[in-house]
Amino acid sequence: MSQTPQQFHLQAKTALEDPQLRANFRGAMDYLRDKRKTAFSDAKEEKAIRDLAESIRQRCLSKLPTLLEQLEQKCSQNGIYVHWAENPEQANGIIAEIAQRHQARMIIKGKSMVSEEIEMNHEMAKLGIECLESDMGEYIVQLDGDKPSHIIMPAIHKNKQEVSDTFEKNLDGFTPTFDVDELIQTGRTRLRQKFHDADIGLSGVNFAVAETGTLCLVENEGNGRMSTTIPKVHIAITGIEKVVEYLADVPPLYSALTRSATGQAITTYFNMITSPRKKGEKDGPREVHLVLLDNGRSQAYQDEEMRKTLQCIRCGACMNHCPVYTKIGGHAYGTVYPGPIGKIISPHLLGLEATQDLVTASSLCGACGEVCPVRIPIPELLQRLRREAKHDAKSGNTVMEGQKAAHSNLESMAMTSFAFAATHPTFYHSATGLTTKMQALIPNKLGAWTQCRTAPKPASKTLHQLLKEKQTRADDHSGNKSSEDKS
Repeated sequence: MSQTPQQFHLQAKTALEDPQLRANFRGAMDYLRDKRKTAFSDAKEEKAIRDLAESIRQRCLSKLPTLLEQLEQKCSQNGIYVHWAENPEQANGIIAEIAQRHQARMIIKGKSMVSEEIEMNHEMAKLGIECLESDMGEYIVQLDGDKPSHIIMPAIHKNKQEVSDTFEKNLDGFTPTFDVDELIQTGRTRLRQKFHDADIGLSGVNFAVAETGTLCLVENEGNGRMSTTIPKVHIAITGIEKVVEYLADVPPLYSALTRSATGQAITTYFNMITSPRKKGEKDGPREVHLVLLDNGRSQAYQDEEMRKTLQCIRCGACMNHCPVYTKIGGHAYGTVYPGPIGKIISPHLLGLEATQDLVTASSLCGACGEVCPVRIPIPELLQRLRREAKHDAKSGNTVMEGQKAAHSNLESMAMTSFAFAATHPTFYHSATGLTTKMQALIPNKLGAWTQCRTAPKPASKTLHQLLKEKQTRADDHSGNKSSEDKS
C-alpha cells in the first residue's frame, strides 16, 4: 500500500511497531548528531555561520522575482535553455518533450528531490523512458521499489544486511556480503556503463547563481558529475527558491549545508555548471536545460512569515534532531519531504487538507529551529499552520488551499463552552464542583488522547475548595490564638 499524508497516524503506528526500523534510525541519527556537533565545535563560529547564511537567504528571497529573471537572462546568454513550470504536470511535460525530441530511451539521474516531488520516474515510464538513479542511496531504494526516507540519505532506513538482501534479490551474480565497501563497489560497478549508455543526464541544483548563470551541485559520490558530463544532454531541475544573488553567496551557504548535513567541512565534489560543452572542450553535455519549478512556492513567497520556509537549503539537520522523525522515520509522513521541514513545506505543495495531520505531528520542543543553519522558525510556522488548519487566515495572510480542513464543530462548541464557563465564575465553580462528585464516571478511554496517556481523573476537591478550607483553618487558628491571648 502506498503511503500518503492522510494515513499518517496509521503509518506512524506501523513504524513504531517495527523494532528493526527504530534501531536503524536510532543508530543513524546518533551518528549524524555527533558529526554535526563535531563540525560546529566552536559556538561562536557556529553563530557567525548561521547569522551569515540566514542573512544571505533572506536577502536573496527578498529579491526573488528579480533574481529569477536575471538567472534566466544569464543562463540564456551562456547557452543554457531555461524552462518555467507552474506544477508537476508542466515540469514532466517539459522533460518529456526534451527526451522525445532526442529519442531518448534512458535518463541517468544524479540526486534530485524535486524530481521525486514531481514523480518524474513514474511519469517517464508511461512514455517508455527508463529513469535510473545513480546516487547510491537512491539506487538501493529504486531497486526495492521503495521511496527515499531522508532528503540527504535516501536509504538511511536500511542497514547493511538489508542492503545486501536487496542486491541479492535484484542483481544477478551478487554474492551476499555485509562489507560496506563491497556493497558500494557492487553498486558502482553496475552503474558505471549506464552513464555511457544514457541519452540524457538529469540532476538537481543546490544553488543557482543569478550573477553568473551558474548551477552548483553538492555531492560525495561523483555520480552527479558523471551524469552531468557524460550524456550529451543535461537537464537540471530545481525549485524557484534555490536562486542566490552572487557567486560570493555560495561559499557561506555551502559551509552551513555540509556541516549541518553530514558534519563535513566540505564535500568530496562541488560541481559548477555554467554552459554546455564549448569548442575544444573534451567533456560536458552538448545541450543543457534548466527547469524552474513553482508548485506552491510562490504561495509561500507571498506571505512574509511563510516565506521563511523557502530559506531551506535541504541539509536535513532538523530531521536528525527531531524526536518524532527519529522514532518513525521518513516513510510514515507519506510525503517527499518528511520531518520538520516537510511539515511546513508540504502544505504549500499539497494543501492543508491533505497534510492537516502532519502539522500536529510535533512536540514543538524547538530542536529543529535550534539546529537549522538558516534559522527557519519551524515551531512558530507549525503553530501558524495549525491555526489555519482549524480557522480562517488572519486579514492580510495568504489563503492556503485546504484551510479549515481540520475544523471541528464539536471542538469549537467545547472551546466556546469553556470560554463561557471561564468568564462566568458562578457557572464555572458549579461545573467543577459537579465534576469532582462524578470522578468515578470518567471513562478510562478518551479517544486519541489515551492512546499513549493515562486518562485524567478529577481531584476529589477543586482548587477553590482547597483554598477555602485552608483559609478557614487559618482563621480558626487565628481566632483560637486570640482567645488564648485574652485569657
